[in-house]
Amino acid sequence: MNMNTQEMIRIVDSIARDRNIERSLLIADLEQAMISAARKYFGTIDADEFTCTIDPIDGSIDLKRHGEELEIPPADFGRIAAQTFKQVMIQRFRDDERNSILDEFSKRVGEIVTGTAQRYEGGALVVTIDRAESFMPRSEQIPGEQFEPGDRVRCMILDVREQGSQVKIVISRGHPDFIRRLFEVEVPEVAERIIELKAMAREAGYRTKIAVASIDSRVDAVGACVGVRGSRIKNIVDELNGEKIDIVRWNESSQILIQNALKPAEVHEINLCFELGRATVVVRDDQLSLAIGKRGQNVRLAARLTGWDIDILTPEEFDKGLATLNETLTAIEGIEESHLDRLAALGMVSVFDIEEVGPEVLVNEIEISEELANTMVEIAAEKAKVVAEQQQKEKEEAEARRKEEEAASAALLGEFAGDAPADTEADAAAALILGGETPADSPAETPSNENAPEQPSDS
Repeated sequence: MNMNTQEMIRIVDSIARDRNIERSLLIADLEQAMISAARKYFGTIDADEFTCTIDPIDGSIDLKRHGEELEIPPADFGRIAAQTFKQVMIQRFRDDERNSILDEFSKRVGEIVTGTAQRYEGGALVVTIDRAESFMPRSEQIPGEQFEPGDRVRCMILDVREQGSQVKIVISRGHPDFIRRLFEVEVPEVAERIIELKAMAREAGYRTKIAVASIDSRVDAVGACVGVRGSRIKNIVDELNGEKIDIVRWNESSQILIQNALKPAEVHEINLCFELGRATVVVRDDQLSLAIGKRGQNVRLAARLTGWDIDILTPEEFDKGLATLNETLTAIEGIEESHLDRLAALGMVSVFDIEEVGPEVLVNEIEISEELANTMVEIAAEKAKVVAEQQQKEKEEAEARRKEEEAASAALLGEFAGDAPADTEADAAAALILGGETPADSPAETPSNENAPEQPSDS
């Protein structure tokens, strides 16, 4: 077991520096490895038989058995003992490094870091951060985003835990808190807690809604987050590869918050039913598609941001539902106008609400007998089935009409395209819009072929 002690100390210093491990721990590991080598050489199982002290300055080894100096120097222990020394030393160094990584990265959970993409393993992206490998599961990636080996990856440390003999570092770009941390980096007022991100809802890669509030009345929360000419929000959007971010003003009033959350759509009226946690939002016909959003995204994110289940209705749909409710309940003996007013004040605006809320709430809130409440729920439930069937039928009819219109439009376009070249079609459309002659009517464009078929007249 030939050993250059000065070289050993240099190696220890290098490992301590590069791997961020306490030097004293590595010295202790070497001492333990030397004891293991001695036990192997002498064939003993007594853990306390040998002691070893290594000088941290010059690396000199003081190995004793039962407190006395050994007659045989460690260099003469032989190949098997040397192998034992090496194995124990490597294992203990690895354990120290794992503990060092665990300790360091556990303190950095929630922090934004920049790493280097290495490879994909079963859909998970492996990223090197400092000296450690981390993993970004598919669920924490932004859909459609792809990295090549060597690419810079900005992400957030989501979780750090021991997994067997390794430390598993989980990172994320899809988590809502990743955006929260980006705002802290780009908007000083957020980092200083002058502006608070009160609520957030995210569909990674598509859209995020954030409700913000300022503790300082002189600071405009929305304006500060957007930045001068949108500079601050642009940096965040660029980092997220164009993901849309809606910044809305927080309000303690649920009605105002819901109204803000549904922007850019304009809200006409909001009815809150606290019993069901449901907000019935009325918007004009021309605002309906904007309020719902592409594939329902706007209303879905608004619901998650505010914590309310949001129903979007047009005035016609709302009035129809309210009329159906009133007609259904006024037919019940014992139900008066005052009861209907109380239901409206509680945000119950359809027969579906009555069925869902149940008799107990009705007894307590509008002060009616249990028997009458049961009757109300029973009749409302029957009417709800009829209304649901009618709505489904109307939905199917509307869908059929839409398909017919699309087919008719396609057929018309096909027929028109077949009759005339594309440039002629464009010329004809332009002439009609401008009120001038169509190409066919223009003397310069009239075909010289006398046998050309007659154009059909408009009459």
